[in-house]
Amino acid sequence: MSKQTKDNDSKILCDTIVEGMQETKAQNIVILDLREITTAVCDYFVICSGESTTQVDGISSTVMRHTRQELSEKPWSIEGKNTSEWILMDYVSVVAHVFYKETREFYDLEDLWADAVRTDVPNLD
Repeated sequence: MSKQTKDNDSKILCDTIVEGMQETKAQNIVILDLREITTAVCDYFVICSGESTTQVDGISSTVMRHTRQELSEKPWSIEGKNTSEWILMDYVSVVAHVFYKETREFYDLEDLWADAVRTDVPNLD
């Protein structure tokens, strides 16, 4: 597979994850493009917040359903479903982070990866 094809597949997966997040009214969605960072473990981080642990769990479930329906993709690994404070969904080339609002503020991944190209996705009302 060529680098361009891989990049395009990663971008399509990233956009599909964002659509799943928006479907469940996730807030403050941020895409971090990590492709130019040599130490990065994936191409993109997609980060969002939920207002409650119930919403965090619902967002992650919707993202899984949406990526499976649209792209026949399933996460390689999922962490954090027990507490729903920070659910990490590893799709290998894209990692989705669904945070409870206060937990997101504490870990501040956007600052940790400040050298990534950042795209803020407008909240849907």
